Amino acid sequence: MASTAYPQFASMDHKTFTRILGAGEVALGATLLSPLVSPAVAGAALTVFSGGLMGMYFRLPGMTLDGLRPSAQGLPLAKDSWLFAIGLGLVLDRASTKVRDAVPLPPLSHHKS
Repeated sequence: MASTAYPQFASMDHKTFTRILGAGEVALGATLLSPLVSPAVAGAALTVFSGGLMGMYFRLPGMTLDGLRPSAQGLPLAKDSWLFAIGLGLVLDRASTKVRDAVPLPPLSHHKS
């Protein structure tokens, strides 16, 4: 499946590909759980990984009914969209925090009625 969506993997032995993919998944999980890695970095890694999965979903024939909605065969890959959303959420949370911290808020005014 991966070589259909990503032709650069066509020459790779399927056992080697599976081992590399598994090691990548374990490393990604460790990154997400590690207190030594910032949530933004872990989120970026999750976004890239899940982006590859979503690329397979959109590129493989028969995965969608109309280019977006999943077919029965596409459901397992379509469910990985939540990984992409979580990764993007971690990245955007950090970005919005940096913006919020950089922009001074106007002082609060206390009006008595």
